[in-house]
Order: sequence, then C-alpha cells, then structure tokens
Amino acid sequence: MDLVNSYKGVVGLVFGNEKSSSSNEDSHVERLLDCISNGKLAEDRRTAMVELQSVVAESSGAQLAFGAMGFPVMMGVLREERDDVEMIRGALETLVGALTPIEHSKIPKNEIQPALMNTDLLSREADSISLLLSLLSEEDFYVRYYTLQLLTALLTNSPNRLQEAILTIPRGITRLMDMLMDREVIRNEALLLLTYLTREAEEIQKIVVFEGAFEKIFSIIREEGGSDGGVVVQDCIELLNNLIRKNASNQILLRETIGFDPLMSILKLRGSTYSFTQQKTINLLSSLETINLLIMGGSEADPGKDANKLANKTTLVQKKVLDHLLMLGVESQWAPVAVRCAALQCVGNLIIGHSKNLDAIASKVLGEGPQEPALNSILRIILRTSSVQEFVAADYVFKSFCEKNADGQKMLASTLIPQPHSMTHAPLEEDVNVSFGSILLQGLTMSENEVDLETCCRAASVLSHIMKDNVHCKEKVLHIELEAPTPSLGASEPLMYRMVTYLALSSSMKNKDGKSSGNAYIQPILLKMLVTWLADFPSAVHCFLDSRPHITYLLELVSSSSATVFIKGLAAVLLGECVIYNKSGESGKDAFTVVDSISQKVGLTSYFLKFDEMRKSFLFTSARSAEPPKQLTRSASAGMVEPEDVEENNLSDQKDEDLPVLSSIFDAAFVNLVKSLEANIREKIVEVYSQPKSNVAVVPAELEQKSGESDGEYIKRLKEFVEKQCFEIQDLLGRNASLAEDVAATGGASHSRSEQGTGSDRVHVEALRRDLQEASKRLELLKAEKAKIESEASMYKNLAGKMESDLKSLSDAYNSLEQANFQLEKEVRGEKGVGSLAFPDVDAIRAQAREEAQKESEAELNDLLVCLGQEQSKVEKLSGRLLELGEDVDKLLEDIGDDMGLPADGEEEEE
Repeated sequence: MDLVNSYKGVVGLVFGNEKSSSSNEDSHVERLLDCISNGKLAEDRRTAMVELQSVVAESSGAQLAFGAMGFPVMMGVLREERDDVEMIRGALETLVGALTPIEHSKIPKNEIQPALMNTDLLSREADSISLLLSLLSEEDFYVRYYTLQLLTALLTNSPNRLQEAILTIPRGITRLMDMLMDREVIRNEALLLLTYLTREAEEIQKIVVFEGAFEKIFSIIREEGGSDGGVVVQDCIELLNNLIRKNASNQILLRETIGFDPLMSILKLRGSTYSFTQQKTINLLSSLETINLLIMGGSEADPGKDANKLANKTTLVQKKVLDHLLMLGVESQWAPVAVRCAALQCVGNLIIGHSKNLDAIASKVLGEGPQEPALNSILRIILRTSSVQEFVAADYVFKSFCEKNADGQKMLASTLIPQPHSMTHAPLEEDVNVSFGSILLQGLTMSENEVDLETCCRAASVLSHIMKDNVHCKEKVLHIELEAPTPSLGASEPLMYRMVTYLALSSSMKNKDGKSSGNAYIQPILLKMLVTWLADFPSAVHCFLDSRPHITYLLELVSSSSATVFIKGLAAVLLGECVIYNKSGESGKDAFTVVDSISQKVGLTSYFLKFDEMRKSFLFTSARSAEPPKQLTRSASAGMVEPEDVEENNLSDQKDEDLPVLSSIFDAAFVNLVKSLEANIREKIVEVYSQPKSNVAVVPAELEQKSGESDGEYIKRLKEFVEKQCFEIQDLLGRNASLAEDVAATGGASHSRSEQGTGSDRVHVEALRRDLQEASKRLELLKAEKAKIESEASMYKNLAGKMESDLKSLSDAYNSLEQANFQLEKEVRGEKGVGSLAFPDVDAIRAQAREEAQKESEAELNDLLVCLGQEQSKVEKLSGRLLELGEDVDKLLEDIGDDMGLPADGEEEEE
C-alpha cells in the first residue's frame, strides 16, 4: 500500500535520531505480526496477539510501527477468523490500544501523534467500518464491547470520515441503535458513540430519531434516576441536545409525539433538594440547555423557525416549566450559582416576545407561606446577590420582560412611589408585602458607601429597562422627588440628581482606593441608565441641564485620564444627547452653550475621539444578541471538581469578573442606539456651529450718533457699519461650519498638531485652508468646463462627419441623375433626327386599306356566287333524273327539310 509506505517514511523521520530503540521496536512488532499471520500453531498465534496488544498499549514507537504494517494483518484476522473468539478479541483490543493515546508518553505537540495517525490509517482501510459494524451482531459480549470502543476512538479523532462511511452502510445506524437495548455496559458505550456521531450531522440525526431515539433516551434517563443519575444521564441529555439543536423537524417530532413531560420530570427536584452533587449539577445544566434549544427553535435559515419557536414556548409554559425554572433559579437558594443563573437565563428567553408568557411571569407568585410576586423576588436577587453572574442573569429577566412590552413597563413604573427616608434604609428582606417600586427605589437610594453604590447601580440597570423606548415611564420617573438624606440639607431633589451624585461618588471612591475591582461596572451602568433616560426625551435633558455642575462633571469625566474607554464614551454620548435633544432657548442651557463648553473644556477633536475609541473597543465590536451557553459535553465537564467550577466554565470564559456585566451593558440594541446617536450628534454640532449663537442685539459705541453729525451722515455710517458686520458674520459662520465638518469627519486625526499651534498659526492655517478650498473649487469648475467643451467638440465632430457623409450621398445621387438626364437628352435628339423626314398620310393609308378590303370582299362574293350557280345546276340535273325515275321530287325535298329541322312550305304559309 502506498499509504503504508509513506507512513513508514514518516516513522523513519520521526524516530530517525533514535535508530536503535526504534529498530528494535519495529523488528519486535514485525516479528509478532509475522507470527500472527503465518504461525502454524493456534496457541502461538494467540500468545503473539496478547504480547502485541501489551506492547502497543505501552509504547508510542510500537504504535507507530504497528500503524505502518499491522492494520492489514488485524483486518485479515477480523475478516477470516470469526470463529476464533479469542483472536477476534485480541485483534480488537490491539486496535483499540493503537488508537488510544498513551498518557505517560510525552510527545511534543509539533510532532506526529501515533494515535491520530493510526486513526487516519484505519479509517482509510477499505471496508474497515462495515467490517466493524458487522461485528456488533456477534454473540460474544467482549467482541461487541471492544468494537464499540474502537468505533468511538475512530469517531473521536476522525468524525467526518466515519460519519460519511456509516451513512453509506445499509442499516449501519440501526445496528448502533440496537445496542441501546443491550446490556448496561454495551448500552453505555453505544450511547457515548451516538453522542459523538450525531454532532453536526443532520442526516444521521434524522435517522437516529426515526429509529426511536427519543423514547429510548428518556427510558434510560428514568432507569438511571433522572437528574440524580450518573454520567449516563448526562450522555442521554447530550444526545438529546444533539438531535434537537437547530433542527426544527426533530423538535416538532419531540413535541408532538412523546411531548415535554419527560423533560419536566428531569427538572423536578426530588428528595433532598439541598443536596447538589457535581454530577447532578451537570445533569441539570444539560437539561436547562435543552430548554434553551427548544426556545431558540430551528436554524436561522429555516423559514418556519419563528412559528416553531412560538409553539415550543407556548407548550413549555403549558407544561408548567416556569414553576420548575423559578424553583431552580429563585426559590432554591441552596442550588449552585451556575444552576440558578442558567434557570434565570431560560426564564428570560422564555418570556421575551411572547405576550402570554409575559402575563404568566407577571402574575406568578412564589413561596408556600407568605407569597411574593416572582418579579419582586427576582429583583431582590439582583440587589443582594454577591455573584456577578447571578446579577447578570436576573437582570436579563427584566430586560426580556420590558423588551417591546409597553404595558409591562407601565405596570412596573406605576409602583414607583417614593417612601419616607426612614423606610428607604430598612433591610431589603424584611417585608414581602412591599411593592416592586418600593423595593427598587429603596435600592436606588441606599446610603452613600461603596457596597450600597453597587446595589444602587444594579437597581439603576432595572430602571433603565423600565424606561427604554417608553416616554410615559420616563415622564413618571422624571417626576419622582426624593427626600434629602438629612433634613438640614433642605428640600427634596429629583431622582436624576441623586443618580448623577452617585455617579460622581463612585468615581471618587474608585480613585481614592486606586483599584477598580468590583466597581468597574458601576459607572457604565449608571451612564447607560442616563443615556436611555435622555434619549429622545427633551424634558429629561432640560432637567439634567437645570443643574450646571452636571455638565461640568461630564466634561471632567470625558477628559479624565483614569476613566476607562467605556466611561469616557458613554459620558460623551450623554453630552451629545444634551445637544441633539435640547429644546431650551434659555441662555446658558441651549445647545450652543453645551457645544461651546465641549469645545472650550475638551476640544471637539478630543471629544469625537472618545466615540472612535469606544467604537473600536472589543466589547463594542463583539456586541451581539443573547445566546445560550456553550454546549456542556462530557469532555468539558471532566475536569470539574466542584459545582462552582461549572459556573466558571459554562457561564463565562472571561478572567475578568466585571466583563460579563460590561458585555450585558453593550448588547446589540444598546450598541445600535449609541451608533445612531453618534451620527446625530456629529450632524447636530455642525448645525449648531452654522447658526448664530443668540438673537440678542449688541449696540456698540460706534452706533451712537456723534455730536454735530447730520442725520444723513449718521444713516450712511450706520449702513456701512451694518454691511461690514454682515460680511464678518457670514465669514465667521462659514468658518465655523467648515471647521465643525472637518472635525466631525476626521474624528480628531490632527488632535496633537492643532493643540500645539498658537492662535496666529491657526488663523494662518485657516486662511491657507480656505484658499486651498477656493482653488480646489475653481479647479473643479475648470475641469467641469473642460469636460463640457470636450463633450461639445466631440458632438460637433460627429455632426460634421454625418453631414459630410450626407453631402457625399447627395453628390452621388446628383451625378447619377445628370447621367440619366444626358442619356434621355441623347435619345430625344435621336428621335428628333428621325422625325425630320416626311411622315406618311394616315388618312390616305386608311382609304387605301378600305379599298383593298372592299376589293377582296367583292372577289370572295363572286367566288361564292359561282359556287352557288354550280350547285344549282347540279340540283336541277338531279331533279330531272329523279323525275325520270318516278320519284316525287317535292316530297323528297320536304322530307330532307324535316330532317334538317327546317320549316315546311305549308307551315310557312300558315304562319
């Protein structure tokens, strides 16, 4: 075989510097293979097989040597010695050893891995897969067991080739499915094999489902004890997830045949609910992944995805899945954090965009004794949990609840009623009868220390969901007045002012501590809430600008060297909203004042840089809609020691604990909002710079009438002054507009250079720039005129060519007419020459012709008369002869007349 020969070459290259050990192993393996294939005694061959199995399982060199020459021998044994069970077992075990990596063997990653090489070789062997599948029908237990192990090893290292091969073998999948009904050890191996086989293989998934996979999977799960079972339950759920992942037809079949009841039984907690082992945690996480897959529906390309998703959500809620999810995510606080987070994530996915499910979660109450609305309990989790991941998951529930649910937002906002200052500092867990709004406002108005600021920012996140795209809710929150922390500080203040105060406090605390751990997301969340509040809501902008320190603080935050890219970017967006949604005409609060402050304190170039830096950040560019957690496979969970490890592996791959929160802030919807706001901000700033600052009339001293100045001279001087001012104003407006456009377009490319120049340099550069623009415009006009002239010249050239062609045609036609005329004149002249001779007399010719014709007719008449005379003489002679003969001549003539049809003489007389 060419492949084996090339493999031998690879073996030589890999072990070329270890010739002695390599050659010894090669020769030893070769000798054993020769004994197996050519041995005379059966016992010797079996002994050689056992020894070969041991050598291959312990040495990488032996694995390579076996791969170079052993597969044809082993395939021959499996094919030709089916009656010798021991040899079949030995051959299968040897093949499994050749395909299994040796744990204690340290092979550099950049060198060839013998197990992978052998897998590739065996999968390329002709009819190897069909031969192995045929062994599954053997009666010997170990033959079936080792065959399944061998197929699993092949599938682990070379999945695509094995999937393609099994599809081409008649009843290949059926044989594997039959193994699920075999003895427990065989069943478990077959189950593991099927989990590998059904990954990313839609055709195989359909066949497996057609063979009754759903019934067999849930039957095994029941036998193993549901979520309390071992790793077999995990394998069953993993196989189930493979079958329904992005496969709408299989989801419909599951829903309409056996239903979702067996899945609900897995989620139902039994016995000691406070006891969560590592395996039980993994089993519950896998079953929650199943719920998420059903909620997702089919693949994106499936036209019936939305209908299937809607049907799955409706059926799941009908099967009381919300009760199980809330038990795992809210009521079972002894459950691992990973399970609670996954359950809350499922709740969010289940209710988003589904009106009936939104009503169901809004009306759901929890607790056996004093009951509390489910949304209140989830809000308490947000405010008090110590886990960042649990906060993100619970916050996602409110985000999903408020998404395009104006009625739900209004319902939550209607409960936002301020409480007395003494009640706002009561413990959050005291009273289950407190309304949702009271709990939220209590979280928003905690004392001003670092722990309470974190609670406040979490409450602000919920508040931002309530206000998103809902003017009614924004108006409701805008009118909330809070009591001062101490009566000595005076009257109440708007909630917005308190939020800005907390924003400034969080910044100062972080700077004083000199570290950002645990607080890196406080300012972004508060800024996101303010951005959401001010978006398309001028009343909120007016309230924000009522306090001058607000703008001052934002300007400091944008230019702060210690603030992160996200904080600077969101502060810049908030400043921009104070421009684009500013409807105020008051001096000091209008849009021009805000833009002027940005220009003086930060600089427009530096200001626009904040947008560019945020837009280029990783979180901004990778923002996407919420997706289910990554698939939890056996290999992914093999290294987990504690249930908390599942959380780290399954919920977040990020080392920074704040990154999941920042990712939830910069979701796809918010990123799109910021992008649209940025474009509007740039456009609005250009527009503001192009308009006069104010309409207030300025009366300089030059406008006063001088003493002794006549009215006419005064009017003339005023006109000159006004004209001069108009020219200067127009020039300044033009410069401002062009400068703003350049800054908005470049985004600050010349930031450092512009800051270093002096005032005179900038004026000079500005003049040069205008001159360059005017020259460019003139050049463009000249180019346009040149193009127009060239176009007209080309048109006239084409017209001249056409006229020349027409003239030539007319000339040719004229020449031909001249020739024809000449020919006709020649013919006429010829005719005239003939016509000069004597013409005959026509009348004479006619008379002569008549005379000749008369002569001819008289001659013919004479000839006819002669003939008649001759005939008459003949008749007379014949009549005389007849008389002589005694015939009646008259009678005879009468008969002849009758025969000829002539009338008789008598008749003529009668007539």
